[in-house]
Amino acid sequence: MLMDFYLSRVKQAIEGATSGMTWEQMSQHAPGKWSAAEILEHLNLTYSGTTRAMEKCLEAGSLRLKPVGVREHVAKFVVVNFKWMPTGRQSPAYAIPSGAPPEQVCHEIHSNLAKMDEVISICELRFGKQTKLLNHVFLGPLTAQQWRVFHWVHAKHHMKQVESMRARVPKPQE
Repeated sequence: MLMDFYLSRVKQAIEGATSGMTWEQMSQHAPGKWSAAEILEHLNLTYSGTTRAMEKCLEAGSLRLKPVGVREHVAKFVVVNFKWMPTGRQSPAYAIPSGAPPEQVCHEIHSNLAKMDEVISICELRFGKQTKLLNHVFLGPLTAQQWRVFHWVHAKHHMKQVESMRARVPKPQE
């Protein structure tokens, strides 16, 4: 099965931003900031979390959406329509990296991205393209396509950070 357009862009963004980085470089970070490996772990946690939540919807055969306010509607509009991720939000506790080894994270992230792509597609087929499937913690309920766009915008936001780190990290001695 071919990966969705937006999720394949996520994969390309991750590969491009981390290309040529050693495990050691991926582990370096400024005080109080996440390393490239921790950013990837954060993204990986969002992919596995989205997958688990959608699998629960499939198992239950129903969707559980919570009502949201104006703030969530505005945030969703900005992220999904303008494809821009506002800065300054704290990550929810379930998506905070625990310091997994970079080699483990790099191995898992592509697998979890593919699993997420598959389960989003299954939910979309089962519940419909226009159906809001699941609430996002900051954006409220999203359709399958909105989930894909969110994950691309989110990855793009973080890969800019990784690219900046890669530019500042000293090159290994040859």
